[in-house]
Amino acid sequence: MDAEDFERWRGRALDLGADEATVMRAQDVVVADWVRMKCLFGCDDPKSHRTCPPNAPPVDQTRRIVGEFEHGILLEAGPITGVEKSDNESLRLNRAGLALERELFLHGFHKVWLMGSGPCDLCGACTRGDECPTPERARPSMEGCGIDVYSTVRKAGRKIEVVRTKQDEYRLFALVLVD
Repeated sequence: MDAEDFERWRGRALDLGADEATVMRAQDVVVADWVRMKCLFGCDDPKSHRTCPPNAPPVDQTRRIVGEFEHGILLEAGPITGVEKSDNESLRLNRAGLALERELFLHGFHKVWLMGSGPCDLCGACTRGDECPTPERARPSMEGCGIDVYSTVRKAGRKIEVVRTKQDEYRLFALVLVD
């Protein structure tokens, strides 16, 4: 894929619902063991989704998977204010990521994979204890796979800050790996 292709796909990500999209090198994706531990033991809804740890790929596997790619498209939603908007914005971003992943695949990029923003909440089946009606659309989060989102976002040249108060603006991120 050349620069013109990436610019076209970056624009397509915006058309599909991302507020921003940044092309980056896969080697700039930071994978760290501590992130998965924070996901397992710092989440307010642990183990409630089939795409969350312990069901998400282990960190070593994530390192290998990311290492098999040359490029990524970092998708962004925001700025957002208010925790009550988080689930809807995450869902919007993940839907944009899934649509982009599908379109890239259908355009001949068979090597493409999305890691979403937060837990998969496409249908709510997991939290009800129901079977997933669309497992082909379920994707693990970047954090659940061990991606250090803060470091990765900064390496991509984007802004991300720790949210300290309910009035702080924040951004959500998802990553489409593609070659």
